Amino acid sequence: MNATRLLAIARKELRQLRRDPPTLAMMFGVPLIQLLLFGFAIRTDVRDLPLAVYDAANTSESRALAARLDATGNFRLRASAEGYNEAREWLREGRVRAALVIPPEYARSLKRGEPAHAQLLIDASDPMASQSAIGAAGAMTLEPIAAAAPAGAADVRVGRTELRVRPLYNPGLRTPTYIVPGIIGVLLSLTLMLITALALVRERERGTLEALIVTPITKTELMVGKVAPYVVIGYVQMTAVLVLGWLVFDVPVRGSLVLFYAISLAFIVANLGLGLFFSTVARNQQQAMMLGFMYLLPNILLSGFMFPRQAMPEAAQWIGAALPLTYYLEVLRGIILREAGLAALWQETVILVAFAVFLISASVIRFSKSLD
Repeated sequence: MNATRLLAIARKELRQLRRDPPTLAMMFGVPLIQLLLFGFAIRTDVRDLPLAVYDAANTSESRALAARLDATGNFRLRASAEGYNEAREWLREGRVRAALVIPPEYARSLKRGEPAHAQLLIDASDPMASQSAIGAAGAMTLEPIAAAAPAGAADVRVGRTELRVRPLYNPGLRTPTYIVPGIIGVLLSLTLMLITALALVRERERGTLEALIVTPITKTELMVGKVAPYVVIGYVQMTAVLVLGWLVFDVPVRGSLVLFYAISLAFIVANLGLGLFFSTVARNQQQAMMLGFMYLLPNILLSGFMFPRQAMPEAAQWIGAALPLTYYLEVLRGIILREAGLAALWQETVILVAFAVFLISASVIRFSKSLD
């Protein structure tokens, strides 16, 4: 080991970095930006879970119970259901995350001084969010409820409400049931996007892009031909995770596999298109890798894979809304855990298709069949 030669190599690498300002900026700027973003965005105290109410009693006491649940801050009243089945259907479709069911005898039980029962149905496919909701419901159970006294008398505190919580879709609040479906989306994002992000850059650095440029192949044919084999790889990855999740972690698949595989095609193409777009922007493999990693952290942390999006600030939720994984996670957990159909997931499906078309089109437009 010669110190002089080592210093010479080190100086050469520093000069190389100085001649590549985009890479240097990403190396120092991206960690600082992501630190500030995630420091403000990542929160575990879930608030404002969408709540539906089915009030079969329709009394001042039952309306007061719904208002008190809304006032906890953990829930936000969104709709009033006409029946129990409608409230359950809204939960299955993902329109709400909790449903309060108040029976007809609720007010009478309070006035007789007896415990008044009500039921809180919670979508427990997200254990972190559901645990916050269960804790808030448990605190309410301990408080007395004011019931209306006869005319001319003041209200009296005569009864208590026993709010019975029923977790749905993941009654044991098992973390693998929530995480394993999300891993499908994360793995597809990670592998497919990074592989295609390096595709054109590697061709350019190896000099093989010249051979493609002089052929009669169009830009569209080149781009689509590059992503086509990876669609099959994406489906193999999905199937492997589903099978292992079922065998090892006992994660059920309640919905239609045909629908799941059909919608997944749009997500796979969207990630391949994003990787190709990165490869048209980057000038070397190092820049392509940096762009990929710059995208992956927000993709994992702001999409709802690890942390509930309801707990994030509004700005972070807007960033998450620009990520295909956000919508694919809704599809994954909707089909696999809640048995949701296309009628409940059509919006997410349309958005994923739009992502796929836009990103592939943007990659074709940006790619130039020239070396300069």
